[in-house]
Amino acid sequence: MRQLPSTLLLAAGLAASLSAHAGPPAIYDEGADAKAAVRATLADAEKAGVPVLVVFGANWCGDCRMLDATFKNGPSAPLIAKSFKVVKVDVGRFDRNVDIAESYRVPLKKGIPAVAVLSPQGKLIYATEGGELANARSMGDQGVYDFFTRITAQAK
Repeated sequence: MRQLPSTLLLAAGLAASLSAHAGPPAIYDEGADAKAAVRATLADAEKAGVPVLVVFGANWCGDCRMLDATFKNGPSAPLIAKSFKVVKVDVGRFDRNVDIAESYRVPLKKGIPAVAVLSPQGKLIYATEGGELANARSMGDQGVYDFFTRITAQAK
């Protein structure tokens, strides 16, 4: 029986260890230029004639992950896709992009995820000023859907 070189075994062990600790994939781009992303999304929204949904959150936030999942696969997915251009803004540990949230009257201290709805021209239409989505996991898919049904009606 042929023996593997110790460096190969060490590398394989390290790779297995890293993949076990990698955690879930990031849903927020922690290195993104959030202001540029909002500007680009506003430009897309103006062409499409739909409002912008700015979603403030962080990769460590379970409620943010739940909201992101329901936007992709839950009952809210078709509603969000049809009604908004979406841009996600990473707030880190409440130490990133706080100025953007504040500019849209979103008090991050009330909890994340939080959202602001902007007209295609960038005018604030709605903001979660009371932490309305901070308990997204307990709201469930239906509660999130009901919330965005109301918000969509306001955005028109």
